[in-house]
Amino acid sequence: MATLLPPPKRPKLYHGITKPEPEPLKVSPNVVVQFVNEHDGIPIAPAVNLPANIAREGLEVLVNQLRTKDDDEHVPFAFHVALPEEATKPNAPTRIVISKSIEVDVLAHASYAFSEEDVLVVRCAPQSVFKVRPATRCSATLSGHSSPILCASFSPTGNLLATGSGDTHVRLWDLYTETPSHTLTGHTGWVLCVEWDPLERKLASGGHDGLVRLWDPKTGKPLGDAMKGHSKWVTSLAWEPVHLNPSTPRLASSSKDGTVRVWSTATRKLEYTLGGHTASVNVVKWGGGGLDGHGVLYTASSDRTVRVWDARGGKQLHILKDHAHWVTTLALNTDFVLRTGPFDHTGKRPSSDEEAQALALKRYTALVSRTPELLISGSDDHTLFLWSLFASSNAEPGGGKTKPLTRLTGHQRQVSHVAFSPDGRWAASAGWDSAVRLWDCSGAGQLGKFVATLRGHVGPVYRLAWSADSRMLVSASKDATVKIWDLKTYKIKSDLPGHTDEVYCVDFVADKVVSGGRDRTVKIWKN
Repeated sequence: MATLLPPPKRPKLYHGITKPEPEPLKVSPNVVVQFVNEHDGIPIAPAVNLPANIAREGLEVLVNQLRTKDDDEHVPFAFHVALPEEATKPNAPTRIVISKSIEVDVLAHASYAFSEEDVLVVRCAPQSVFKVRPATRCSATLSGHSSPILCASFSPTGNLLATGSGDTHVRLWDLYTETPSHTLTGHTGWVLCVEWDPLERKLASGGHDGLVRLWDPKTGKPLGDAMKGHSKWVTSLAWEPVHLNPSTPRLASSSKDGTVRVWSTATRKLEYTLGGHTASVNVVKWGGGGLDGHGVLYTASSDRTVRVWDARGGKQLHILKDHAHWVTTLALNTDFVLRTGPFDHTGKRPSSDEEAQALALKRYTALVSRTPELLISGSDDHTLFLWSLFASSNAEPGGGKTKPLTRLTGHQRQVSHVAFSPDGRWAASAGWDSAVRLWDCSGAGQLGKFVATLRGHVGPVYRLAWSADSRMLVSASKDATVKIWDLKTYKIKSDLPGHTDEVYCVDFVADKVVSGGRDRTVKIWKN
């Protein structure tokens, strides 16, 4: 008897359609990759043949194995591939960040600028060996000011916070307990700026009353009488760097009256006045370089110029006249190391002024050994200029006018703030066009090259601050929000709503963010 075969199975239907045939497994191609250092473009190792689908974490492990350094310390890296000029579009990123794999991010990029047959030059940017945790929640809402908060600044170690307000008071806050520490009374007008001595011994404040005051942060008492001389309000303050003068650093103040005054903080007497500007001086910065390494003062004014002065006696060195409107913001790539002096992420305190000076000089020298001291100026003409004023190829003897390295364009309205990352590799600018723009100042290729636009705010962006590891950027806006941006993806990492009105000031230290504004409250944000 013949064996009867079972009837064939009825095909399974999916909404009346038979199941599709499974797609064959896609084989990932191999690509030739040349890893180079982002800073100088020097190859890290010979070119290697890799599967294109290797994850970004795998690339990091491979680069750490290929490095020829003696230490065994694992260094985190960020990877990107530069787009060729013919493939770049106006106001679009000029690099492809590898966040997943070469196959997903580079070969499948919308520009189709690369194929598996190309030798891919992958630029490796070493990240800080420590990592700052992003703030995700509001840990404290501190009230006490009775008028909008106009300025806020963490101390160099991050243990104290100073805020200045339209109520004429400066307030100190203890960040361990997140409670008020002292109320500093003495100004008779709005407090427009507060600035810490890099060794955290003194606090300086400037106000609408034209006075500059010094305070003892331990007791909250004023250090002598106010320093008088300005005939209009004080717009900015800058301390002399620790590596130049650790024991009695001088203080520079700029004013609406068109002058900059340099004060001796030991005697509270005026040392000299810089009087070359013909309109309000909006910002003063005290740089650590100069022709002889004795320090230099940079001033930006509403007369459309940036002026550079020798800090020893106030001699004018350069006049920079390239801007077409008021110059409202300045930033140095050394700002972070000058502000924090001898203090770093290890939390060690120097035992003497000499040790503090040596540590500060070591940190400053390590930064400028990669790239000389750079200056960025931002203006109401919607542009920024990048300057390297004391490189031998650029400076003209005799105080002549120098040429900018590049002009940074892209903002559609006034530039409100610009800030360099702590490692000096990046600069971020904020504008009244609600955008934050990122620029590459690492020296790999063209200095000041546009990288990306960070969009998310729906109102003008007033202020920026960087995390100490240069991986995150925080911005404060008129839209009443504070946003933290991830510099690997150029997207929002944390959105921090909570303020009920415009946010005027923000600062970032360790894993804490502080913000203040028109709602008269100080908010501290943590992980």
